[in-house]
Amino acid sequence: MQSPQHPSRFAVVLAFGLVYLLWGSTYLAIDIAVESIPPALMCATRFLIAGVVMLAVCAVLKRRVWYPAQQIAMAGIVGVLLLMGGNLTLSWAELSVPSGLAAMIISVTPLWFLVLDSLLLGHHRISAQGKAGLALGVVGLFVLFWPELHVTSEMGRRELFSCISLLGGSFSWALGSVLSKRWQSGMDVFSAIAWQITVAGAACLLFAGAVGDFPRVVWTGRSLGAVFYLVVCGSWIGYTAYIWLLKHVPTSKVSTYAYVNPVIAVFLGWLILHERVDRFILMGSVVVVLSVILVTSAEVKVGREGATIGESVESSRVGE
Repeated sequence: MQSPQHPSRFAVVLAFGLVYLLWGSTYLAIDIAVESIPPALMCATRFLIAGVVMLAVCAVLKRRVWYPAQQIAMAGIVGVLLLMGGNLTLSWAELSVPSGLAAMIISVTPLWFLVLDSLLLGHHRISAQGKAGLALGVVGLFVLFWPELHVTSEMGRRELFSCISLLGGSFSWALGSVLSKRWQSGMDVFSAIAWQITVAGAACLLFAGAVGDFPRVVWTGRSLGAVFYLVVCGSWIGYTAYIWLLKHVPTSKVSTYAYVNPVIAVFLGWLILHERVDRFILMGSVVVVLSVILVTSAEVKVGREGATIGESVESSRVGE
């Protein structure tokens, strides 16, 4: 019988497969979901269902659910930065940007972690390899954006703006993750995540009402199926497999999702939605993936209370 410290090879491979495939496919599911459900309302539906059920499960398992208002507020701020700032921006951008291209732009998130960890936490100084990864990432983004930079039509300008907004969304995701490490609220980890998702869902619901999403929604079976997939496969199964891997496998290996997921997203978008995959996407994808590999594998000088880049990256898909 395998001990918890030494899981079977099959279990490890299965968990990696779930994280790689399920999280890589969430970009495709978001693209399908927003076909008939406006982005803010789609995110509100997804996060409220996932968050409320997680809180209920925590209560059934006798985990602490209720905390002082300040702790819940801190978790809520983190959740809004992660899920409303990150995922809602992604959902809106996918109205005009192919899911594969969106995934490649979002894959620069570890680069934001490198900068924010250094500036806000002071855990490490950016090494020469890390700086090279940052520079290479900028080059990769330039290649990805190149076709949109030369388009003058209204649709082309909207796609360019959406691509740029994805950089803001990935920054918001990284900022929320870094703040969650800095604040250290002392909450039970699963309860904290449940509150993050629930508060983000409530914020998205308010935003959906403010921008008039409700009159425009069409509840089709295709879009609802995509939302169900995001809740079950993205937020529950994928995240559970991710947490299990963090307990049994070195973080540096777990963080490989950062450059595997976008490749899967590009392939699925091409295969199922027939999205374009031109030479700029191929070249830019290679450069961005290489930059992320450089950053996530870079050695850093860690302070007394520091954390490695891998530890920073480990929280970068919470609630996905």
